Amino acid sequence: MRWVPLTLILFFTAISAINIYKKQTATLHRSFSLLGVMYLMLLEIIVFTPFSFDGSQIYLMQAGIGKVNLFQLDIFELGFFENILLTVPLGMLIKSYFSEISLSDTAIIGVFVGSWIEITQYYLSHAFLINRSSDINDVIANALGIIVGAVMVRVVINSMKRNTRIPELTVLMD
Repeated sequence: MRWVPLTLILFFTAISAINIYKKQTATLHRSFSLLGVMYLMLLEIIVFTPFSFDGSQIYLMQAGIGKVNLFQLDIFELGFFENILLTVPLGMLIKSYFSEISLSDTAIIGVFVGSWIEITQYYLSHAFLINRSSDINDVIANALGIIVGAVMVRVVINSMKRNTRIPELTVLMD
């Protein structure tokens, strides 16, 4: 029962990868799309399965329902910064696919995505005993990571548009 989320993640990742491989004809677009799918798969495995990573090793957590923290802020701990780093690529993907959204809209999306992750972890912990904690610090860190990733994409796109020596990459990013 604990492995249902992992099975679903792997199944939908395989379907997505096959679909991208069949429908994307440009090699560079296909490569970036497949890389994005692989990142999303790893992110989902890290947050929605009993596998955990403590900075030096991957381990399997015991069956359980996890804890809930809605009030205690611990933004100066290592886990907070790890969650920021974990979601920077997600912010990059969001901004790459939805380049017209503003930074404030990206921040709102970041809060919604972070909240959705924590609510889903809470549900999956109770339904499948994956032992994931739901934490307000993770919501804040995920939102910050998404904002940082979106800002990085915006900076790269703006600098590439100013640099006329690489027009093919500018077209790719639009």
